[in-house]
Amino acid sequence: MSDWINRPLSEIYKAFQEERLTPEALINEAIARYEKWEPILKAYKTWDNESSAKQAKYASQILKAGKATSLLTGIPLSVKDIYGVTGFPIYAGSPKKLPEIWSNDGLLIGNVRKKVPVITGKTHTVEFAFGGLGTNPHWGTPRNPWDANQHRVPGGSSSGAGVSLWQGSALIAFGTDTGGSVRVPASMTGTVGLKTTKNRWSTNLITRLSSSFDTPGILAKSVEDIAYGFASIDPETLDREASVVRPKEINNVKIGITKDYFWDKCTNDIATEVDKFISNLASMGATTVPIEMKEVYPAVELWSEGSIVASEGYEFLQTNLPDWIQTLDPNVANRLEVAKKAKTINYIKALEKLSTLSTKMWNKLDAIDVLAIPTVPISPPLLSDIEDPKEYSKNNILALSNTMPVNTLGLCALSMPIGKDKFGMPVGLQLVTLPDREESLISIALGIEKKYGTPIEQFGTPPLGGNL
Repeated sequence: MSDWINRPLSEIYKAFQEERLTPEALINEAIARYEKWEPILKAYKTWDNESSAKQAKYASQILKAGKATSLLTGIPLSVKDIYGVTGFPIYAGSPKKLPEIWSNDGLLIGNVRKKVPVITGKTHTVEFAFGGLGTNPHWGTPRNPWDANQHRVPGGSSSGAGVSLWQGSALIAFGTDTGGSVRVPASMTGTVGLKTTKNRWSTNLITRLSSSFDTPGILAKSVEDIAYGFASIDPETLDREASVVRPKEINNVKIGITKDYFWDKCTNDIATEVDKFISNLASMGATTVPIEMKEVYPAVELWSEGSIVASEGYEFLQTNLPDWIQTLDPNVANRLEVAKKAKTINYIKALEKLSTLSTKMWNKLDAIDVLAIPTVPISPPLLSDIEDPKEYSKNNILALSNTMPVNTLGLCALSMPIGKDKFGMPVGLQLVTLPDREESLISIALGIEKKYGTPIEQFGTPPLGGNL
């Protein structure tokens, strides 16, 4: 087997076109990787070899007939188990299957399916996507592939997404991001995660946590693969090679830097790694612009009060899935308790205040191309260290602390791995920009990757997964 799974999507796409590779051969490699690593990594709630093989065969027929018009044709994808996907049950991290209506393709997955990819399975999630560490007492917590000796968390709530990529069972992983649930697992697993602008991608038939902040997103093993994925998934692009975003030269990038909120909770090793990386970008010609981020503090305080996310999440469950409330993961249930005390006036005022803060922040960010900050300020904790509810709560808040403001302030962002911490775990750099500037964001990240190399070129593959 030729290890195609670790090659760039652009190379696989070209091999398909030149008939040097078939979707059947690619999915056979993905299945072999799944069978080797899933017993250890536990990325998936649901997996279907037979369905994957049938989808791959159909993709091959489309390619042979010259009818393929998508960059996604024949590409293995994993999907977070809060998305409806026809042919797969949905649990949303809960102990029992959701009603059948939630097992149908939503608008986003329905459009993706028309491009004839291979949907391999549904990855594990924190129950109803309400948590940043990736834990789930009902089905188990996927294992971070970068620690071969101890079970570290993979980040959440898209907990199986990044793991599925290194496992080799998928080349693009669909997640969602309400307060960091794409970027946190991307940072913790050494993958690249794109948080899209609110409402750019449909949330139809994705179980809801927050109508105000939920956004679909994708993870991949490189920025280049994110660019290919975005070009094929985004409804505003043409889904062909010419649509793939190209890298921007670093010396043409204006980077906003700040030393306040986003560094307050960082461990010294992570802060040093990110600071050194930003300094290297400046030495390559990037312009750095100091920015005060005082708007972030009240924005995070409004989030922490819980009147928005907890209220919206609890209302969704009460209205649609009331029988699922009784069996909630205690860590999720505790966070939703705030909703029972929240008042409508506090909810409305919180949204109004965030709107005002967002406007101020957008005006500041308009003067730069991206803000560069650490994605996650702590190393992925050992699963055994967060068994106590107080330790879980403390680490959960820390894990989400640098990603939450992006959601509350209506921005888009990308996390990319740029080093390792003192435990040998990945460190993520978060690039943040104004809403609906995904193409510019990806272009800048591509320029950085062009100079430094892809994560595999820089750091190799993790000890668990990564190869056969």
